[in-house]
Amino acid sequence: MRDSTWIYPLANLTHLLGLVMLVGPIASLDLRLLGVARAIAASDLSRLLTPIAVIGLVLSLASGSVLFVADAGALARNEVFLAKMALLALGALNAVAFRWLWHHRLHQWDVRPPLAGRLQALASIFIWLGTATFGRLIAYF
Repeated sequence: MRDSTWIYPLANLTHLLGLVMLVGPIASLDLRLLGVARAIAASDLSRLLTPIAVIGLVLSLASGSVLFVADAGALARNEVFLAKMALLALGALNAVAFRWLWHHRLHQWDVRPPLAGRLQALASIFIWLGTATFGRLIAYF
């Protein structure tokens, strides 16, 4: 696959597109949940951005699998890659937990956002930025 003129570069570009479509909407929603842009209803923003983030996650997982296959042996032993995968799993678990805990109560965030939920949103920002950072650093370690 690495010898292909198009497959590896297209997978890499698709992975980057997926990353942008995932982290951008998630960080934007998390910032709103932390109190930025309170004029926008949290539930409306979630309804708009969550599908984009889900598409980004799907693109990232699909293209990431292709990229992994190209160098599976080395990546399976790469500590930076393993840290990225751990953060990816943590980010997905955090997102599912957030949806389970808060989704039906997002309309309340416009009046009184819960501290536990805000801490979860803050953690989400660091988890996804960490995932992206480790992903970019894989090539250097």
